[in-house]
Amino acid sequence: RSQCDLVCADNFAAGFLLAEHLIRLGCQKLRFVARPGPAPTLEARISGACEAIRRNHLKVDAEFVARGDPNEVRFVRRLRAGHSCDGILCGNDFTAAELLKTLSGIKVSVPEKVRLGGFDDVRYATLLPIALTTIDQPCREIAEVAFRALRERITAPTIPPRTLTIAPRLVVRESCG
Repeated sequence: RSQCDLVCADNFAAGFLLAEHLIRLGCQKLRFVARPGPAPTLEARISGACEAIRRNHLKVDAEFVARGDPNEVRFVRRLRAGHSCDGILCGNDFTAAELLKTLSGIKVSVPEKVRLGGFDDVRYATLLPIALTTIDQPCREIAEVAFRALRERITAPTIPPRTLTIAPRLVVRESCG
């Protein structure tokens, strides 16, 4: 932990919120798709999703997290092996957009066969062939809180470093039906 204040979206809550949404829509077998490599925000989203699955009395199996290239057909086919996966959370909207394209290419319809969601609410999320359900990245709110934290830090430089989190917001679109 550095001596700097940290202002960010609550990624644990974001993962929980998106997974809970998919479960409420009837998904029983969720997967989390991410590119290889660790990232604290990604790990928090995964943990939040796992908690939502457990709280809904579903099982988090060893295959829950799938790390790979969403453009790679073999990876996506393995993801859908046996058609047991009915809901996919992606580490971010870019990954979800690429996965959506690959799923379409192998004739897996979203949201009819699998529901899909991402994180960040990027501008092009509504421009995809199927508009993407996502968790909003509250950039403006993060900036406002960071500015207030900076002002407080200037007036009281000895206060301990803080982590200030912003509550996530679910944006529901067609990719979840």
